Amino acid sequence: MSTVSTPSVPAAPVPARRDAESTKASILKAARYLLARHAHADITLKAVAERAGVSPPLILKYFGNKDTLFARVMSFDTDADDLLDAPLSELGRHMVRHVLDSQCERGADPLLRIAFAPLHGDHGDVLRANFRAQVTERLAGRLAGPDAGLRAELAVAALVGLGVMYGIARGPHLRETGIDTIADRYGPVVQELLTPVG
Repeated sequence: MSTVSTPSVPAAPVPARRDAESTKASILKAARYLLARHAHADITLKAVAERAGVSPPLILKYFGNKDTLFARVMSFDTDADDLLDAPLSELGRHMVRHVLDSQCERGADPLLRIAFAPLHGDHGDVLRANFRAQVTERLAGRLAGPDAGLRAELAVAALVGLGVMYGIARGPHLRETGIDTIADRYGPVVQELLTPVG
């Protein structure tokens, strides 16, 4: 008695499960990208979904609605943690490197979102308030000596200017120079505002 063997059929591939945290990060990155280039009112969840490579319902699942998503995007808390993560004596150089590394790794520096606040109407007020509280006032709280608030704002202005010149104006001399070289030259400029001599 012979048995007839049937050809084996390969099992259907099991769809890979999305990692929730990386998906959320992709959605936030896409929303930040769009917010830096378009008015809040002109950005749709569909556009965010397309940029992130997800479906609009997935955005609703993770964030609830557009306002909740953009409330997260308009926060500078996490970015400020990274920006200010150095001892005060080394902070100027660290902040310069952070701005440039963000440009190279992410294509945009999260701090530069503040430059587009005028595009966002009432949401621009939220962006400005968050930026003041989470970046400049937090930095000022670390500074000793007179005029800490002014010095913090001037230091951050120097960083935003660097980010604009590097990432938006795309200054050719800046972009062809190594990040360490720029940090060595520009870091002391920022540091002098943070820890002034005399």
